[in-house]
Amino acid sequence: MVAAEFNFDVTSMMIERAKAEADFLGVTISKTIMVPGVFEIPLAVKTLLEKGEVDAIITIGAVIKGETEHDEIVIAQSSRQIADLALEYNKPVAFGITGPGMTQLQAVDRIEKGRDVVDAVVKMLQRLEKI
Repeated sequence: MVAAEFNFDVTSMMIERAKAEADFLGVTISKTIMVPGVFEIPLAVKTLLEKGEVDAIITIGAVIKGETEHDEIVIAQSSRQIADLALEYNKPVAFGITGPGMTQLQAVDRIEKGRDVVDAVVKMLQRLEKI
């Protein structure tokens, strides 16, 4: 798991949901890397993929709208790089980052995405095994 510290009041709840879902599904989150913000997630994802010690990665973050369009830039760049890394390393990298354009309240309403991202990566691992 690679998770952003920025907006930690939200991401901490997403992380807890992810851990609970992993336990429920019987999968292990073997490594957790906390990074300053969503923009830093791709570098940590790449580092984990290069080491080759994980089957898949989940990403967790919350990009909340501020006074500028900064949230849109952060999401656009991070999501593209995360998708590219999954394809480059041929391993599932699930996108559990909420935003852009959401308020703090909307971010809290979306904390279940922490659970959903674990479900997505487990499904991808299962389905890719069948190919």
